[in-house]
Amino acid sequence: MSLTIYNTISKKKETFTSLLPNKVKIYHCGPTVYWVQHIGNMRAVYFADIVRRTLNYIGYEVILVRNFTDVGHLTGDNIGDADTGVDRMQKAAEREQSTPEQIAQKYIDIYNTDIRLLNTLPPTFTPHATEHIADMIQMVETLLDKGFAYVTPEAIYFDTSRVKDYTKLSHQKIDSQRNGSGHGDITNTSKKNATDFSLWFFATGAHTNALQIWKSPFVSPLVKDGIGFPGWHIECSAMSRHFLGDTLDMHLGGIEHIPIHHTNEIAQSESANDTEYVKYWLHNEHLLVDGEKMSKSTGTSYTLDDITAKGYDPLVLRYFFLQAHYRSKQNFTWEALTASSVAYKKILLFMQSDTVFGTVSEEYKSKFTEAICDDFNTAAALAVVHELLKSTQVSDSDKKATIRDFDIVLGLGFPTVVTQIEIPAIVKDLAEKRVVAKSQKDWELADRIRAEILELGYILTDTEKGYHITLK
Repeated sequence: MSLTIYNTISKKKETFTSLLPNKVKIYHCGPTVYWVQHIGNMRAVYFADIVRRTLNYIGYEVILVRNFTDVGHLTGDNIGDADTGVDRMQKAAEREQSTPEQIAQKYIDIYNTDIRLLNTLPPTFTPHATEHIADMIQMVETLLDKGFAYVTPEAIYFDTSRVKDYTKLSHQKIDSQRNGSGHGDITNTSKKNATDFSLWFFATGAHTNALQIWKSPFVSPLVKDGIGFPGWHIECSAMSRHFLGDTLDMHLGGIEHIPIHHTNEIAQSESANDTEYVKYWLHNEHLLVDGEKMSKSTGTSYTLDDITAKGYDPLVLRYFFLQAHYRSKQNFTWEALTASSVAYKKILLFMQSDTVFGTVSEEYKSKFTEAICDDFNTAAALAVVHELLKSTQVSDSDKKATIRDFDIVLGLGFPTVVTQIEIPAIVKDLAEKRVVAKSQKDWELADRIRAEILELGYILTDTEKGYHITLK
């Protein structure tokens, strides 16, 4: 079955064709590791995992690169100009009275723990920006040699006027590309054009006391040995080329990356490499909280720790994400998460029942594959799961085998084998008394017995054929 993908650059769905037979090269913009990532960031990681799992499911080998930005991402990006402000890693180091290296490792460890709890598959490569300074310098040298970049006393800039289709990803008019993205300082007189962006900052001016600096072959009248650090955008271009080559099958990221970060990646990569940078651009929409943008000041920038602190399994958050298409805004509320928890546990209880695994239903596998191959439509794929559960034409054992097959994509951690548990006699006796109570329509007694079973550490669930009991 063919896979169709909405390509941001063409603004339409396209049938996917890989560059190499049965192999897909993907780059996913990873976190700047100066703080704990919120659940909106987790949605982006979950989506990359869905893309990878889907490609695996339909027979592709996937090479996935996700970077860690541990230098060069300035705070000005918050207001639409990534060339202003201070380095986020340096700001965090000063905040926590630590070193940038210690800050990076601290938040990388937290991030890795969080994405494991969400049951995401590990990337093939996880490069750190600081490990690839030489690659970045080499690419900047190429851009200088080819006339796409120029040197100022403070920095080396990419000359966007040299690129014919600079805004082909964002589809914005060139005079509004920057202004439409924020209110950053675009009056730097060293720039030839307002949209020009930094490739290398020299350790001078606002960056005189930068904590992370490297020697370079670049010449500045103000800085000896070209000492400085890379701009944010050049990092992804250099690391993606190092691991995946000049042209990628897919590049993933949030929609906030479209107007500047990804636009600049295309400009510098295609100028340096003389070839198309990415065939398919995929961007996930924002996660809202109570209908509004997440905010630290209002206490709605929730992390996975906030989710687990309220007693939710992290996989409940994954189930919540599955219910919306990645290109749609999704609204997080605690009520919605509770509803997701109920729905997820209902499937989990069924999968944990003592029914043996049977044979995958080809009818439902076809429906599921059709849904997930339509631009990774997880909401439609999840609907197939619920349709299967209600079916009277498929046995419970075949349902279990089929859902387990679907879980290759869904990643909800359903068991691979049935766990047989020994039910104590007292629990069995209570369950049988409840059957009698129900037959006599004594619903109050039936509810009391179910509650008593729960207090003993077991969950009794009604089924079409009676009931089954699992551990609490």
